[in-house]
Amino acid sequence: MAEKHFADQVAGVAAMAEPVRRDLYLYVAGQPEPVGGDQAAEGVGVARHTAKFHLDRLVEEGLLVTEFRRLTGRKGPGAGRPAKLYRRAPGEVVVSLPERRYDLAGRLLAAAIEETAAQGTPVREALDRAAASFGASLGEQARAGRTARRPVDATRADLCGALATCGYEPRVDDDVVTLRNCPFDALARDHTDLVCGMNLALVTAAADRLDERLAPRLDPHPERCCVVVG
Repeated sequence: MAEKHFADQVAGVAAMAEPVRRDLYLYVAGQPEPVGGDQAAEGVGVARHTAKFHLDRLVEEGLLVTEFRRLTGRKGPGAGRPAKLYRRAPGEVVVSLPERRYDLAGRLLAAAIEETAAQGTPVREALDRAAASFGASLGEQARAGRTARRPVDATRADLCGALATCGYEPRVDDDVVTLRNCPFDALARDHTDLVCGMNLALVTAAADRLDERLAPRLDPHPERCCVVVG
């Protein structure tokens, strides 16, 4: 799943490398309303068939979306067919190597701030709780449909798969899971204790949902995540 997500992101960014396609995307994104193919073609100075080809490619890559609407305002017989219009897709395409997940850190921090404001919980405690809640959901998804106790190697593999979706790049060496990448690297460098605590809470909760024999702990290292799982 992590590989497919990465491939989709890269494909979306690669689509913008073609100059005409990039110009069409920027033109459509800069308009206050959805635009038709003819308008887009005229806006960037290319032929209609060329614009249509590239616009539809941008739709395939998830960068634009389409809608159909009659531009004349007429209805009923003789009103003509609705025009195909293009507008920027609401989602975002971001590729970072190695992967960074500052969006996830932002969501966890926002949840912690909301709890602190509502209940007076210390921010660090609230952040760890938010991270643990997210980690628990990762663990639950990884064990979905599995009821029988499984070998620890299997549950360790499940944990690696779950953490890979968040950019941790897990690897098993001598029965120890190391996380080769910290998805929150810049934050961890500036706010080490806070982010390492958040990482530990997240990974611990995910591991607990999968197998109590998995034992996350802090083991800081400058070239990887601060958490390892024994």
